[in-house]
Amino acid sequence: MEDKKYNATLGIDLREDEYWWGGAVQDGTFMPFGGEPYSRDLYGDAAYNQAAPLLLSNKGRLVWSGEPFRFSFDGRALVIEGKEENIKVEEGGNSLRDAYRLASQKYFPPAGRAPDLQFFTVPQYNTWMEMSYHPTQDKVIAYAENILSHGLPPGILMIDDNWHEDYGTLKFHEGRFPDPQGMVNRLHVLGFRVLLWVCPFFSPDGEVYRDLKRRGYLLKNPDGKPVVREWWNGFSAVLDGTNPEAVSWFAGELDRLVETYGIDGFKLDAGDPQYYKPEDISYRRVTPNEQTEAWARLGLRYAFNEYRACWKLAGQPLVQRLSDKNHSWGNDGLASLIPNGLAQGLNGYAFNCPDMVGGGQYEDLIRPDFKVDAELFVRYAQCSALFPMMQFSTAPWRVLDEAHLNLCIEAARLHCRMGDEIAALARHAAETGEPIMRHMAYVFPEGGFEQITDQFMLGDDVLVAPVLQKGAATRTIAFPSGTWYGDDGSHVTGPCEIEVDAPLSRLPWYRREEGASN
Repeated sequence: MEDKKYNATLGIDLREDEYWWGGAVQDGTFMPFGGEPYSRDLYGDAAYNQAAPLLLSNKGRLVWSGEPFRFSFDGRALVIEGKEENIKVEEGGNSLRDAYRLASQKYFPPAGRAPDLQFFTVPQYNTWMEMSYHPTQDKVIAYAENILSHGLPPGILMIDDNWHEDYGTLKFHEGRFPDPQGMVNRLHVLGFRVLLWVCPFFSPDGEVYRDLKRRGYLLKNPDGKPVVREWWNGFSAVLDGTNPEAVSWFAGELDRLVETYGIDGFKLDAGDPQYYKPEDISYRRVTPNEQTEAWARLGLRYAFNEYRACWKLAGQPLVQRLSDKNHSWGNDGLASLIPNGLAQGLNGYAFNCPDMVGGGQYEDLIRPDFKVDAELFVRYAQCSALFPMMQFSTAPWRVLDEAHLNLCIEAARLHCRMGDEIAALARHAAETGEPIMRHMAYVFPEGGFEQITDQFMLGDDVLVAPVLQKGAATRTIAFPSGTWYGDDGSHVTGPCEIEVDAPLSRLPWYRREEGASN
């Protein structure tokens, strides 16, 4: 099947000063494409984050395909390999925004619904980095109580991996969670919404596995036996997302948790195309990417949802978090948040969330030489504060002194103060499909901002320029035309590029003079 997946090659000559975005969100740090050689094959590989069969140009051009394709840039041309009947090359105007609007309207029209607006007005808290594979009822309640006692606002609390029995047995582990109803009631009283982590994998030696095998709800090998596939937690059988009865069964298990305990929603993890193979036998013959799409559709049932992996389904009310980042300043950590967040928006995933403040890579915690960089932790929080959403996991009160903790609390409070404005942008995104977090070139097509990847626009009027370098107390900001009023009381008249003071206590952001929007 590998040799037959593509039947056409299309070359597109690049225009002068033409730049492109799209494909895999994880490639955001390499965007915009066009100036340097780059290639990506989207078939069976979304780089462990969201992806879409879409490319957009700042000259108003776009490429769309109903199925995965391979693309490459060599500095002179864009080459597309895919299925001839699916590849569409169109021109939507003269700008990145024109191209995006055409693609959104034709290929992933907005659903008219956003995830629950609390995602945009309060922080999220995830147990992963504090408890990893060892959450308990007592730990979860203590975590929530500590959030409040240290001055952070209540928000959305996600109980991550291993709250359950075997993988796929969606029942609270009685030893770790003896009174789940009491726990959920307590969290609700404290002001939290409660989400549970789930995945499409099933431990292959349990009662649920045997039942689903008998029903035919699991992916099969060509020999007819259930697939047992390796993923980051071991070896498991895999739900067949193309089987309507299998999906209905899984959704019923989730609904039972909602109805029995008052669970508000779910973090639906995994489901990456890498965990499906072309030779898998499924209810309906599909690509690995389509299995990822099927897994993502499950989340549409719940106003509180979160995904890290997704294929297509842009424009839908799904929360999309960036993949796990390292506790580092580089492109595997803090420096990747803005370019990858911009890539989420330009792929149609408007309801986007950065990774956990400080990074969400569990391996960082278990390194014998690991030490929290307090400055980095604060800059992570500041960078996240004016994303559409922000998420904590590592408890800042545990790893920071009082001064650095207070700066993280201030970042969370800034997010809450801006919450109504961000929620309004979320409602706008639900109706129009436009990103909430926008590239400078998206809002200012004549400004020459295509290669700026360390600042962004929140909507059309708020410019955000976090500090991303260790030890920096200043940063250079590119301002478009107009008058910009800063968080520090300053004002700047653009267009210009200036260096501003940015001590650790400051997240530089500016609002455009009222009435100056495009």
